[in-house]
Amino acid sequence: MMQKTPLARSKPMRTAPAEPKPAAGPKPKACRVCRVKFVPSSPLAAVCGVPCAIEHGKAITAKQKAKARSQERAADKVKREGFKTRGEHIADTQVAFNALIRYRDRNEVCISCDTVLSTLDGALGGGYDAGHYRSRGSSPHLRFDLRNCHGQCKKCNRYRAGNAADYRIGLIVRIGLAAVEALEADQAGGGWTIPELIEMKADFRAQLKKLKEAA
Repeated sequence: MMQKTPLARSKPMRTAPAEPKPAAGPKPKACRVCRVKFVPSSPLAAVCGVPCAIEHGKAITAKQKAKARSQERAADKVKREGFKTRGEHIADTQVAFNALIRYRDRNEVCISCDTVLSTLDGALGGGYDAGHYRSRGSSPHLRFDLRNCHGQCKKCNRYRAGNAADYRIGLIVRIGLAAVEALEADQAGGGWTIPELIEMKADFRAQLKKLKEAA
């Protein structure tokens, strides 16, 4: 007698389709104004309600106005720079150069006497000067030479006509006799163009920033 065997199924049994997962709702986020958590009505919603929306709008407007004012000031500055004379550019560069000299020598004594410059900080008129060995009047080509300018008390610089004799002694101590003699013989330089003056001013400011960062 033949044995019965189970029939092989040619097709897999059908299963019931999986139920769709419910869509996830928006996640709560902090209001940009009051920082209270809220459920946004759309992904772009940034505030929790009308009062905060008004404040948010005011803040955006204020930022836009501030940015516009900043851009306007920058444009005005560029425009003013374009109208400056060479003499005005020299004066601007001199301000940056003097600031560098005064900071560089802030812990030194006066180049032409034994006055400690740091004791003059905060004094009426700015404490101490950036005094030139060879004056800007007689040697304008050396007005931006770092060898030729050092921290000097106002008494020596303004009331002793630069105190040149003692300045030379202090300068020899500071940079050496050979360098002083080379400086005294130097007749080259000067005649800067406006672009060169602008570049020099930026360089002096960069040097000052570097010194301050290293301090």
